[in-house]
Amino acid sequence: MVDSEPLWLESETEITAPYGYSWTDQDQVACLGGPLSRVGEYMYEKCDKAESPDFFTRTLIHTQCQKMRRGTPLMPGARELVQELQSRGVITALVSASPRIIVDAVLENCGNDFFPFSLSSDDVINTKPHPDAYLLAAEQAGVDIRQCLIFEDSLTGVTAAQASGAWLIAVPHLVVVNESARVRRIKSLEHVNYQKLEELFKDFAAAI
Repeated sequence: MVDSEPLWLESETEITAPYGYSWTDQDQVACLGGPLSRVGEYMYEKCDKAESPDFFTRTLIHTQCQKMRRGTPLMPGARELVQELQSRGVITALVSASPRIIVDAVLENCGNDFFPFSLSSDDVINTKPHPDAYLLAAEQAGVDIRQCLIFEDSLTGVTAAQASGAWLIAVPHLVVVNESARVRRIKSLEHVNYQKLEELFKDFAAAI
């Protein structure tokens, strides 16, 4: 939904620099999609175990939340797509591997009434790459997960989406996602609208 990766890169670079580590693009790719506990473990190893993994996780959450509260741009086409789907009666939800405090910061930027409901890593025992959050979202929406469509940009999220049994449209960022019977790939949310999704569903159905 939001173009947060530049801010994650800033936060990760700022946090690891005092420990003599220069955060690279490869590090960002390795940590893309979280969960943040894994990123904290990763920083812990890269910074010669100077602090605890929990310290790095908590510091990253605090730093990133401050940045996102100052404003994070939506991805091109995101608002338009969500609004069109909602106008057609499609139930939408924001499902994130980030903690509630960061999800709420995103919603403050989008508008707190932008989604009927949202789920964070705090709402499930196992966050992405496990499918639990997506399964819970479908349950709360009162729909069959096999009739849900998920948009994801990271391999962690893609793994969770595929494990859930939903349909998936990948909008990859810094990673490669292969298409399959229930997976399609696009470059931007600007490339889809309600009509194109209807056509895509027919394509999905024909491939199964």
